[in-house]
Amino acid sequence: MILRRLAGLTTLCLATLWGAPASAAPKTSFNICWTIYAGWMPWDYAQAQGIVAKWARKYGIDIQVTQLNDYVESLNQYTAGKFDGCTMTNMDALTVPAASGVDSTALLAGSYSNGNDGIVLKGTGKTLEDLKGQSVHLVQFSVSHYLLARGLEAAGLRERDIKVVNTSDADIVGAFAAPRVQAVVTWNPQLSAIAATPGSTQVFDSSKVPGEIIDLMVVNSATLKDNPALGKALTGAWFEVMALMKANDGAALTQMAKAGGATVANYRAQLATTAMMYTAAEQLAFVSSPKLPDTMKRVAQFSFDKGLLGEGARSADAIGMSFPGGTTVGNAKNTKLRFDATYLKLAADGEL
Repeated sequence: MILRRLAGLTTLCLATLWGAPASAAPKTSFNICWTIYAGWMPWDYAQAQGIVAKWARKYGIDIQVTQLNDYVESLNQYTAGKFDGCTMTNMDALTVPAASGVDSTALLAGSYSNGNDGIVLKGTGKTLEDLKGQSVHLVQFSVSHYLLARGLEAAGLRERDIKVVNTSDADIVGAFAAPRVQAVVTWNPQLSAIAATPGSTQVFDSSKVPGEIIDLMVVNSATLKDNPALGKALTGAWFEVMALMKANDGAALTQMAKAGGATVANYRAQLATTAMMYTAAEQLAFVSSPKLPDTMKRVAQFSFDKGLLGEGARSADAIGMSFPGGTTVGNAKNTKLRFDATYLKLAADGEL
């Protein structure tokens, strides 16, 4: 099954483990990791079809793209310096590597959830307001938890009005089948299975907060600065696959679906609720929009409220985040998450 991202549940104090000494020879070999999700399946295709290797050769480097089975583990291994880049959501980029002191750059913002995450009730519950007094099952501190907060806000409720029950993504479909469980928040494909349960009602989903749950390729900032070839090769490979997907290439979509353990029809259904940004121009406009800093302010506030910005964080501004055009959110002296348009602009201008 094509699984959703879990949560940035673990932060590591590993800032000293990344970055090479100034005297070291330039790196020519890089390791990237990813986990299974609809918006990240292009990395499997790009690796399997030699597209990554082709772009790496163009710039005189070697790139290995590795699938890891556990999302949280992928975040931790990237944070520990075992990988030069990793797929993750915007919230997790902030709460895991950035909160651990690892300066990271969002190289690509390939997509955002546009219905892939949702809140489902069953029985008499038919509206968001019916969440009041409910025990809500979800992966705690994950993007599901963030979506719940946005749903409660829309309904004029607060988290104190409900009870959060931490439930793993692997168990959530089974949990919803239990008569006592009346409310869950989850992502696809689990969301599709739950929403299809007789007597259930999906009362809120991520299409109501477009552009807030973003699927990124994040690269170590120091590595990227010292090795711009890595940024160029990854960006070039990504948009080569995006061109195939935009053209509805059946062979490519079939392989992506198979690699994720889904049927082509199921994978297409997941893509329908994933806002893929197929062109560099689309991504460039997205990361350059004034809306993105506002989104990350909201994400930072949620993360701080949940204690996810590290023990020393005294406010939601503890970690600095930079954006194209010179905008900075949070503590500029502690900038650890960067949204960079450099390579997107090269791709958009046809200069890769």
